[in-house]
Amino acid sequence: MIVIGLDLGTSGIKALAIDDDQSILAEASAELSVDRPHDGWSEQNPADWIAATETAIAALLDRIDPGAVRGIGLSGQMHGATLLDASDKVLRPCMLWNDTRSHAEAAAFDADPQFREITGNIVFPGFTAPKLDWVRRHEPHVFEKIAKVLLPKDYLRLWLTGEHVSEMSDAAGTGWLDVAARDWSDPLLGATGLDRAQMPRLVEGSEISGRLRPEIAARWGLAEDVVVAGGGGDNAASAVGMGVVETGTAFVSLGTSGVLFAATQGFNPNAESAVHSFCHALPDRWHQMGVILAAADAMNWFSGVLGSPAAALTADLGELRAPSRTLFLPYLGGERTPHNDAHVRASFLHMGHDTDRPALVRAVLEGVSFAIRDSRDALASTGTRFDRLIGVGGGTRSEYWLKAIATALDLPVELPVAGDFGGAFGAARLGLMAASGQGAEIATPPAISRVVEPERDLATAFSEAHGRYKESYAALKALSRG
Repeated sequence: MIVIGLDLGTSGIKALAIDDDQSILAEASAELSVDRPHDGWSEQNPADWIAATETAIAALLDRIDPGAVRGIGLSGQMHGATLLDASDKVLRPCMLWNDTRSHAEAAAFDADPQFREITGNIVFPGFTAPKLDWVRRHEPHVFEKIAKVLLPKDYLRLWLTGEHVSEMSDAAGTGWLDVAARDWSDPLLGATGLDRAQMPRLVEGSEISGRLRPEIAARWGLAEDVVVAGGGGDNAASAVGMGVVETGTAFVSLGTSGVLFAATQGFNPNAESAVHSFCHALPDRWHQMGVILAAADAMNWFSGVLGSPAAALTADLGELRAPSRTLFLPYLGGERTPHNDAHVRASFLHMGHDTDRPALVRAVLEGVSFAIRDSRDALASTGTRFDRLIGVGGGTRSEYWLKAIATALDLPVELPVAGDFGGAFGAARLGLMAASGQGAEIATPPAISRVVEPERDLATAFSEAHGRYKESYAALKALSRG
C-alpha cells in the first residue's frame, strides 16, 4: 500500500509518498508565489494551488506505482480565507495567514469576551474570522455571495473529493471553533454574520473525509477507492510527522515563520499569553504553540538586501559568540506571540562604526532566537513544559543558528536523521491512519542523528541580550505607530 501526503505551504506545495512501513518512496514539489498589493496584505490565487498540485503529483506518480495508492493526507498553511459562491467559484484571492489588514476587526472581536472564552485564544489579525469581517465591511458585494468558507488545504480537498470538509487542528485557527468541544460555535459565527451552513463539515485528522473523485483518479491512474484523510494544519501535521503527540514533547520550526509547538493531552488555554491553544490533528489531543511571523523569512529578506544567499552569509560565522550590543527585532510584518501587534515593524538597533556584515547577520539569527525564547516564556506562563525539543525547517541547516537557539532557550535541540518529518510526512501518516484503520501508535518520533547542546558559558550573555531585546520592543512599538 502507498499513501501520498500533500502539504500546501506558502511558497510551494510538496507531495510525498510512503509505503505501509512509512518508508519514503518519492517526493516532488512545485513553487508558489505570494502577492502583496499593499502593506500588510498577503494573498494567493487558489487556482495556483491546483496547478501546483497537478505539477507535483505528476512528478511524484512518475516515481511510484499509481495503482498501489490507497490514501491521501492533507496538510496546509492555516487561517487563509478561501471564499466560495454557491457553485464553488472562488470569489476573491485568498487572504493568507500572514495578512494583517484585518487588525481593527480582530481587535473588535477580541474585545468581545465570548471569543476568548469559547476559543481559548486571542483573535489575531491573521485568523480567518476577522478577515471575513474585513470583507463584510470593505467588500460587501463579495460577502453577500459567500456560500462556503474553506481553509487552503480544504480547497484542495474540495477539488480532490467534491466535499466541503475541514478538521479540528486547522479549524481551531479560524476564531470560530469551540476548541474544547471540537465543534463550530454558532455564537461566534453569528458575530461575523455567518452561519453553520457556510462552514465545512468537521472530522478528525485521522478520519476519512471523502474519496477521490473518479475523474481525477482516472486521470492520475489511481484506483477509485482512494480515501482522503482529514489531515491537519501545517504545524499539527508536522507534529504528527515528528511524533510530537504526547505531553512533554515539542518541536521548534525555523521555516518562513517560526514555531515553538508543544503537545498537550488536555485543553489548557491562557489567551493573555498570546499562545495558541488549538486542537491537535489526532482525536482527544490538543497543543499549544508560540508563533513568530518571520524566522527564515527574516534571514531570506536580509540575504536579498545584501544580494548574497542566506547559506553563504551564515557559513562563515564560525563558533557561537556572545551577542553584541547590536540587536535585530524581526517584526517584518508585525508579530504574534507574545505581542499580538500588527503594526510593529522590524529594526536594527545599537549599530556602531564597528558593525560589519557578519555582525548584522549574527544579529538577525539572534533576534529570531530571542523571539522564539519569548514564545518559550509564554508557553511556560501557561504551565506547559517540555523536556524534548526537535529542530526542523530550513533554518536548522545553519549550525550557528542552532547553537543560538539552544543557548537562548537553554535546552538541547535534537536533529532527526536525514529525511522529511514535516507537514507532508505527517499528512501521509494521517492518510495511512485513515486508509489502514491504525491510530496514533504509528506517530513515532524519528531517530535522532545528533543533539546540539547549549553553550553554557554564553548563557548569561544571551539572557542579558534577550533582556535588552525585550526592553527595545516598547520603543520600537512607539516608533512604528508614530
